[in-house]
This record gives sequence, structure tokens and C-alpha cells, in this order.
Amino acid sequence: MNAPENFLADLPAFDNSFAALPEDFYTRLPPQPLPDPYVVGVSDEVLDLLGLPADLPKHPQFADLFAGNRLLPGSEPLAAVYSGHQFGVWAGQLGDGRAHLLGGLRNGRGHWEIQLKGAGRTPYSRGADGRAVLRSSIREFLCSEAMAGLGVPTTRALCVIGSDHPVRREEIETAAVVTRVAPGFVRFGSFEHWASRDRDAEVRRLADYVIDTFRPECRDAANPYDALLRDVARRTGELIAHWMAVGFMHGVMNTDNMSILGLTLDYGPFGFMEAFDAGHICNHSDTYGRYSYRNQPHVAQWNLYCLADAFLPLLKRPEIARAAVDETYGEAFETTFERLMRAKLGLREGLPDDEQFIGETFGFLQQHRPDFTLFFRMLSKLPAAVHGPERAKTDAPLRDQFVDRAACDAWLDNWRARLAQTPWEDESRQTAMLNANPKYVLRNWLAEQAIRQAKAGDFSEVARLLACLRRPYDEQPEYEDYATLPPDWASGLEVSCSS
Repeated sequence: MNAPENFLADLPAFDNSFAALPEDFYTRLPPQPLPDPYVVGVSDEVLDLLGLPADLPKHPQFADLFAGNRLLPGSEPLAAVYSGHQFGVWAGQLGDGRAHLLGGLRNGRGHWEIQLKGAGRTPYSRGADGRAVLRSSIREFLCSEAMAGLGVPTTRALCVIGSDHPVRREEIETAAVVTRVAPGFVRFGSFEHWASRDRDAEVRRLADYVIDTFRPECRDAANPYDALLRDVARRTGELIAHWMAVGFMHGVMNTDNMSILGLTLDYGPFGFMEAFDAGHICNHSDTYGRYSYRNQPHVAQWNLYCLADAFLPLLKRPEIARAAVDETYGEAFETTFERLMRAKLGLREGLPDDEQFIGETFGFLQQHRPDFTLFFRMLSKLPAAVHGPERAKTDAPLRDQFVDRAACDAWLDNWRARLAQTPWEDESRQTAMLNANPKYVLRNWLAEQAIRQAKAGDFSEVARLLACLRRPYDEQPEYEDYATLPPDWASGLEVSCSS
């Protein structure tokens, strides 16, 4: 293998588009060296996405490159400034307190910015150490790739680099750096930052940058800034619908954690729904449940209103900014959510009463609390018609999730009656449902198993779990242990903003 320097010198030049903005938008500074780094996990898919050779992680300098100890040729590392609302309260200036944007690569598959998270203190660290810990880095790495496997818009993760360097959180932990990859990392809070300071020229400059770099089609609209805001609202609606359909909870939907490109951004105290509870709070730090599962669609709209307020210097009138959200977000969310839920339920064609049936289904889940992922996966395998004494045996895998089996039978009667309204041959329908209902999601207890082994120096579970989560809709019998109900010890797991 060529040395990384020789190979990277042959890549297209870094496209440091964000670094071309005025220096008020960021601070240029290198990552802080991480002592004795080692490779914890690598995503081969993201290596390929970036056009990097599959064997590059075997190079002895790979860990140094992605710990931030050695700069990739042509990179211009910087930390971006932004502000935002946190838990509904204006927090003022924030920024990349532990992230360094190295720059971007452009290839035949798009433009990809590369960012190191946990690479040391920046001017925006607010007194913190600028480090990430192994625990949180593994969680972000695995969930970024798991969400991509599920088909949910998301930032990606190339690798996790660990070190025995101590970091103090609730207890002493070890440091790690996760390499994040996305077309861009501009946030709602990036616009709020300048609007809160009455820096209208900077709001316009940032909007022009986003349009020219990511959404050039908006430039052809009668009002490009209105078109951009509508684009963000639409993509955000579609994103939240995907979250709800796979049972994902972000945990910290602050405006500084919302992507202007409609991507899932900043994995911290996330969770996937297990025993269904619409009020479930996955973040132990979320005392009042602002970011519970059921609240996510409403919080996303509230965040969009904050972004709309930041667009006022461009749109001039509040009613125009609000209309861009009101006329776009709700329709995008509802249309996408109904489409995804019809697919999960095996409904071949939409009918006017489907919204009511979907609502009744969630009411049924709320009352009886089956495991969200297992419920829909098991449902995918059931026939559209079943007769007499065969029923108990045929429906047993699903019925066994319920204490009240009669209630399960009653719901299944309604489901089968609905299927009969738009008939679909069983094999085709079941195949479509299996492609809409994952067998595997990144349950907290699965991540915890991988973390515990990694802390002991064994990274094999990180690799094994990653391999499974790349194909969450496939049966993969070799990973059957990942598709079971949580063990008893997992009931005590908690994730917080430090996660």
C-alpha cells in the first residue's frame, strides 16, 4: 500500500467551501493530539463513499490521521460558530466545542465534509475539555451507520479512534474521536447566531452559501430565500416521519442539533422504542419530557419557527416566514408518515380511512405496550386470511407479545379487514412489509454490550454489530441474538446528555 500521504495527494483537492466564508463564521485551529491512538471501528461503506481504499485502515498511520494527530493534505481545520435554543430556552452562542471540520472531498458520489468530533478544545468549548469519550463515540458511530441502513437521512461515520487518555465525566473514562461525514454541517442555530446579533449581512451570506453549495435549484425561484426555508421545512418533515416510523428518538432536539440539510445530526442520548410508550423519554437529562417520542413532530415545527425568525432579515415579513413553515412542514410530515406506515402495515393502496386506522393502531400499541420493532416484524409474516383452529398457531408469534390475546385478535381482525379492501397476494405483500419493517435496530443494550467489550480492549462486538446493522431488513440468522427482547439487566440502562 502507498503511504497515506501519497494516496491522498492523488485525490481531488479538498473543497474547503465553508472555509471560504469570512472568518467571523469560524475559528481556524488544528485538532489537539491524542496520545497513542488506536482503531476501534471503521465503516467500509463510508470508506467507499469517500473514495478511500479498503485497506487504508490497516496502514500504521491511519489512527494518527483520524485522531487529528496528522492533518490530511489540503485540509483547513476549523471550528464553526453557531447559537441556538436548548430545551426551548435561548442559550446564546454555542459552536463546535469539540469538533474540527477538516474540509470536504468532492467525487462522483457527491460532496463530503469530514469532521473530527472529540478532537480537543476550541474557543466554543465553554470551559469543557473538547473531548469525546469511547462510550459516546461508539454510540454515534454505530447509530450513524444503523440509520443509514434503515434508509433514514443522516450524517455518516467513517471511524472511531480510541486512546487510553483519561477524560473526566461522571467518572474517569477514556478519550475517543469519531470521524463524521456529511455533505454539510450547517445547523438551524448557524442562522440564529447571526440573526440574534442583528447581523443581516451574515444571515444573507450564510443563506447564499447554503443555496449555492447544496440547493442551487432554489436560486431559480422567485424568492430564493423563501424557497430555501420551504426546502428545509419539507426535508425536516420527511426526516421526523422517518424517525417516528422506525421508533427512533433523538433525545436532544435543540435548534443547534438540527441540520439545515434535513439530516439526523448529533447522536447523543438517542434511543429506539422497545415496549411501546408514546411518552417515552430516552434522555435521562430531559426532566420534563420535552423530547419524548410523541413530541418530536411538534418540537421540529417549533424549531422551524425559530429558523423562520432567523430568516426575517431575508424575508422581511413574519407572516411570509411563518407561511413557509406552515404550508410545507405539516404536509411533508403527514404525507411521508402515512406512506411509511402504510408500508409497515402492508396496505397496497391508500384509502381515506387509513389515517384513522393508523391512529387506532398506535392507540392499540399504547394500551398493550408490545415491542415496537418486533410487533411490526412479526406482523409482516402473517397471512391476510386465516381460518378457525389454524388461527391460534398461525398468529402465535405476534399474540405471544400480548397479555390480552383477545385484544390482539380483535386488532388483527381489523387489520385483515383493511387488507381485504385492497387485496395483495400474500408473498408479495409479506416481502414488501419485511422491507419496510426492520428486524434489527440499535437497541441501547446492544450498544452497551459493544461498549463494555471495547472498554476491555475487545472491539470485535463493534464490528459484528456494525455488520448486522448495515442490513437491518434482512433475516441474517447469524445475528438472531440481536433481534430478541432486552435482557433484564438492560432495564437499568440510562443515557443522558453526556452520552
